[in-house]
Amino acid sequence: MAEAATRDRGLLDTSVVIDLPSIDPSRLPAESAISALTLAELAAGPHATRDPGERARRQQRLQWAEATFDPLPFDLSAARTFGVVFAAVQRAGRGGRRRVVDLMIASVAVANGLPLYTRNAEDFRGLARVVQVIEC
Repeated sequence: MAEAATRDRGLLDTSVVIDLPSIDPSRLPAESAISALTLAELAAGPHATRDPGERARRQQRLQWAEATFDPLPFDLSAARTFGVVFAAVQRAGRGGRRRVVDLMIASVAVANGLPLYTRNAEDFRGLARVVQVIEC
């Protein structure tokens, strides 16, 4: 996607952080940020598998993300923005409760004036008027 290559800054969705080693860097922003919510999702990852090897990979990914990024918080501005994001999804005919963490991450992107980079654009369907979603 040409837009992705021209972006200087962007917020990476959890799906991008997970797949980062396999994503062409030209599809990512020059300066990447993550949300504290992504760290929360990554922290849950090792507990969501019984496979010891996969658990170790997930723990390593979490530790790498913690050491690499200074995460953006879900702060007052993001909380206020969440209502707009939730309403946009509702208007698009989608229930927002099932993907609440995704919508909170989108709210952090909006509150910080950043496009949202994801591997799962469908998770953010209905938000085109609120946040730029770039699938990579």
